[in-house]
Amino acid sequence: MTLAEQFSAYSRWRGETIDAVQQLRSWLVRNELCDAQSSLRLHYLIERLREDKLNIAFVAEYSRGKSELINAIFFSDFGDRILPSSTGRTTMCPTELHWSPDAEPELRLLPISTRMRPEPMSELRQEADLWTVVPLDSASAACLQAALARVSEVMRITCDEAVRLGFKIDASGESGLKPGGDGLVEVPSWRHAMIQFPHPLLEQGLVVLDTPGLNAIGAEPDLTLSLLPNAHAVLFILAADTGVTQSDMAVWRDYVSMGGAQRKGRMVVLNKIDGLWDGLRDEARIDAEIEHQVRSVAETLNIGADAIFPVSAQKGLVARVSGDHALLEKSRLPRLENALANDLLPTKQEIVRDNTLAETQDMIEQIAALLLARMKGVREQVKELTDLRGKNQSVIEYMMHKIRTEKDEFEQGLKKYYAVRSIFSDMSNKLLAHLGLDKLRDETRKTRDAMLEANFSTGLLTAMKAFFASVRANLDNSATEIAEITRMLDSMYRRFSVEHGLKLAAPGTFSTRRYANELKRLEKAIDSQFNTTLVLVTTEKHVLTQKFFETVAAQTRRTFELANRDVEQWLRAVMAPLEIQVREYQLQLKRRLESVKRIHQAAHTLEDRVEELQQAENGVLTQLNELKALQTRLHHALGLPADHESNKQPVAA
Repeated sequence: MTLAEQFSAYSRWRGETIDAVQQLRSWLVRNELCDAQSSLRLHYLIERLREDKLNIAFVAEYSRGKSELINAIFFSDFGDRILPSSTGRTTMCPTELHWSPDAEPELRLLPISTRMRPEPMSELRQEADLWTVVPLDSASAACLQAALARVSEVMRITCDEAVRLGFKIDASGESGLKPGGDGLVEVPSWRHAMIQFPHPLLEQGLVVLDTPGLNAIGAEPDLTLSLLPNAHAVLFILAADTGVTQSDMAVWRDYVSMGGAQRKGRMVVLNKIDGLWDGLRDEARIDAEIEHQVRSVAETLNIGADAIFPVSAQKGLVARVSGDHALLEKSRLPRLENALANDLLPTKQEIVRDNTLAETQDMIEQIAALLLARMKGVREQVKELTDLRGKNQSVIEYMMHKIRTEKDEFEQGLKKYYAVRSIFSDMSNKLLAHLGLDKLRDETRKTRDAMLEANFSTGLLTAMKAFFASVRANLDNSATEIAEITRMLDSMYRRFSVEHGLKLAAPGTFSTRRYANELKRLEKAIDSQFNTTLVLVTTEKHVLTQKFFETVAAQTRRTFELANRDVEQWLRAVMAPLEIQVREYQLQLKRRLESVKRIHQAAHTLEDRVEELQQAENGVLTQLNELKALQTRLHHALGLPADHESNKQPVAA
């Protein structure tokens, strides 16, 4: 199965999962078993599934064949190249290819001059008037080619202008832009490009990121701190004839491996192996030379040889367009596609499946517990009423007294419950204050002022370290509050379970580890990208400050926004089981008391009431079985085995 076929299968799986979750939500609403918070949780889950994307980034130095590889893997069905791919520099700015149902086919280009603006890229994406928009005729390959060629446009400016835009200047051209004889340097005309057109894979949620070479990629922090780290797969492309050059090594170290061990989803493509097909070497010698280059690259990059894929993107594209299956096999392109399909998509699917199961299973178990509690209440009422058959009024009065006593005891427990809810509300507000964006905004402003006032590089470093120390402290304080909330609720859950017989499992836990790890990643990226003597000496201070606020501050804010959203969902979910059970227990007590009152007032209604309760019991049994069927349907859509352990609940009593 090709990558395209595998991705189509993944999209169908995701669609079936959405349908199953929608059925569950509709059933809960129809049976009045879903409160506003639970309905909102399922709504958010459905939206996340619909908006689910698969991000694949292509990274390399100039002239390694990135765009040609993208053409060969994804767009050969157009019968020609779509992205510009020729000798020399083609992709001059980060280029995203994607599609959404409400979009128009168009190319959107952000001028390079926007680097002078203080806003981060995440905000500039929302300012439509800043972008140059080129309509696309997605049905014409020639029109697409002509429009997309604009991503390679450049302009010549002075060295001072280039520095203000964040580019490095180096007379040798090894570690920065090399001035020409006229003293000018060549820079991209555009800072970022977004290509939107309804290709089948893009329609299913694929996002392709084509990156520029070292000198351009290093000047765009949004790439290094957001787009590349968050990509599900990064393909690092080398040329088979050159192996790993010095600039290739810099790209690999700084932007792909991030100086760490080999990461999952990171693959190396050894492109242009067709350069060995000179007609003088036999197949055995060609294979031997390719394997030798693979071992050499693996040793240089310190990765396993199984993560390196020799291909000929150009021959693979030609083979696809011409239908030459022999040439396609010789290009080795299918091996790379199989690796992507067999490694990337199953991992992505597993993550989505686990997240979906965690959300839905928790809710299903809550509803099952509610229905079982309702079943228990109905059966207790039936037993109480059937025991009254033939009894005198004094027995009925005793039963009324007993239920009233239970009601009074429960209401005493409710006072403690309401007290805990009040404390829970105060602790929740305190928790959200630690994660609050206002506090983060103040810390960001203070750090910016400190960086602007700093006279030496040590002052800049001190300001950055203080920023991270502050946000880490806020996250640590949040973790402490979460632990206290969990302990308090655990105590209350146990009390109500023992004193009133409610079926309550321990409240779910919440960890801030993922957000702490993201802050560590950002701080490490700052250390490796900006806190070097060379950068601090050669980069103007205000440019460094701007980079900080365009990248780290914006990414930190996104991390805290995510933490806020997740914590709020956890706070809603963690109280829901207790609230549901308390409401249900109150309702059952009220119904029991009303039943006995009615029997006390008119004994002939006893049998009628027993029959009503037996019908209610059958109705609850039907709901339990329907919930079980919905759970099974969801597990089937997720691809879980029939004997999955979570399939034990709900159980029809």
